[in-house]
Amino acid sequence: MTAEVRPTDVTPSTSPQGEGRERLLEGLEIFEGLSPEQRTSLAAELSAIPVRRGEVLVRQGDAAHSMFIVVSGRFSVSLEGRPNAICEIGPGQPIGEIAFLSGGCRTATVTALRDGLVLRLERADFDSLVARSPALWRVVTTALARRLAEFNVARPAPPDPRPRTIAVVRAGMAPVPLPFVVALAETLSRASQPRKVRGRRVQVIDHARARGLLPPGSSFDSPAATAAFNDLERQSDFVVYLANDDLDSWSDKAIRQADIVLEVGMHAGDPRLSPLELRAAELMPTGSRRLVLLHPTRHTITGTRRWLAGRSVAMHHHVALDTAGDLARLARFIKGTAIGLIACGGGALCTAQVGLYQALDEAGVTFDMMGGTSGGSAMTAAFALGRTPREVDAAVHHMFVTRRAMRRLTWPRYSLIDHKRFDEQLATYYGGDIEDLWLPFFAVSTNLSRYNLSCHRTGSLWSAVRASSSIPVLLPPYYTSEGDMLVDGCLLDNVPIKAMHELKSGPNVVMSFAVPDLERFDVSYDAIPSRGDLIARSVNPFARKSLPDAPGLMTVLMRSLMANRQDFKRHLTDEDLLMVPPVPDDMSFLDWHRHSELVELSCDWARRELQRDGSAMRSWLDDVMLDRTRNAVTAVDG
Repeated sequence: MTAEVRPTDVTPSTSPQGEGRERLLEGLEIFEGLSPEQRTSLAAELSAIPVRRGEVLVRQGDAAHSMFIVVSGRFSVSLEGRPNAICEIGPGQPIGEIAFLSGGCRTATVTALRDGLVLRLERADFDSLVARSPALWRVVTTALARRLAEFNVARPAPPDPRPRTIAVVRAGMAPVPLPFVVALAETLSRASQPRKVRGRRVQVIDHARARGLLPPGSSFDSPAATAAFNDLERQSDFVVYLANDDLDSWSDKAIRQADIVLEVGMHAGDPRLSPLELRAAELMPTGSRRLVLLHPTRHTITGTRRWLAGRSVAMHHHVALDTAGDLARLARFIKGTAIGLIACGGGALCTAQVGLYQALDEAGVTFDMMGGTSGGSAMTAAFALGRTPREVDAAVHHMFVTRRAMRRLTWPRYSLIDHKRFDEQLATYYGGDIEDLWLPFFAVSTNLSRYNLSCHRTGSLWSAVRASSSIPVLLPPYYTSEGDMLVDGCLLDNVPIKAMHELKSGPNVVMSFAVPDLERFDVSYDAIPSRGDLIARSVNPFARKSLPDAPGLMTVLMRSLMANRQDFKRHLTDEDLLMVPPVPDDMSFLDWHRHSELVELSCDWARRELQRDGSAMRSWLDDVMLDRTRNAVTAVDG
């Protein structure tokens, strides 16, 4: 629940003085036409107001009795009926000036995303000022008209997903290891963009250093503290606030001052919720909280489920303290540059994804998160388990060629294929739980009980792959303990780009394929036999050859499921790379015996495209590798 901001008295020692307010007005486009005298008169009418995280500065529909100028902090702008914010407002920008100057009602709701400081101008003071200086009104309204015209032709920018301030609090009962905080800051520093101005890229602020930033006698809850911390942020790429082990005034301020909270716990330790986690859950939405589980070294993970019970976080991350790559991955999620791998469904054609993955791996691309639909969920799950392309190809051969997992017909009461051998193979290759994977993973299925898309991010890995791959009619649906009936995800989302975008920011590789050109069929509809004729001609080896050469049931079903696959392209962004390798025209969705051929063809194609100058794949690769290596060496302040 958000609280309405109330005017608060601010002492002169903690508020911007007249000269400072004038400099702030100089940076605002809406006031750029003011003379020095007019700017001085306007600055004198401003009052400083501290704002706490979660407080509503203006509410949509209310009368506009005042306008604000942001000194420090960040604010989200939202509209009624829209689930997400439409933009954010930062230091030096005005809030509520349109309704204030036009005399209307608030057109949006503006909420503080962290503690901040704003300058407030009351309508009565502004009217009195205009009465003394009528030229001021003309200058301001001209700027307002220009601003409204620009607003009508430009869409508001989406919120910046990249945080600048990070609070680190303990999860569970163990304290946060200081070496982890230092290593995270060093990693974030290497991930920072080049700075054009002098300043410290990453600063770690603990209780003692925070106290040293404040004037004597100031509390962490004072406007002076908020102003000091926001000044620190403007000088840095990232500020990491390290909370104390207990929930005290400093820990509470660290949480309120942060864009995101990292709840850090030792995976082998006591998973009970700490008071700091409970406080973070009160102040911040789920999307702004991440669980980080530390391990001394890389090993097979079990038991993560106990950490997720009772916690609602955007995502959890496993970090081995002796593995730099894990910290780098966490930093990319924080920075909004984590690379995702998305794979579509399509039966045997999904083996092309093994070849694409091999070529990307050879080019040095490592992925931070993976997910897919149907056969694509099986391939990405294998990659997330750490299987090599050669191992995945061998597993495909064993499951579908040697064991014939999709060739065992059954009495058609629940399905056409006996699912037991298929399930047995999945359980063999996909043991364990999703939450115990070192990489975040998801699979999507179609929920026929709720008529929506299910995104599997926790629970049994083989069950998630099985649900996502439950081709209707061929296999029985997968039934959950809650009674939901799940079938193949390709019915609703065969290329789950949207699901990945909802989980993270940053670039993605999207693996799809060109459906073989089988649009025309030389089949006479009248030649399709009746039931009796079909049975008679099927058992007669001499008459069997006279059956029309029409696609079989499985081919028709698979092509039906692929019918709307092109719709996914509308979800692609400029950061996403779409890889569509050529597929032999004579290869079908059920030609599992040709898996190695398709792996080799797709790998060779991807290698050529990744090396070819000017290709989309080469350009994407260059951008990704540049981001990974930029500013590799820099010091951390702490």
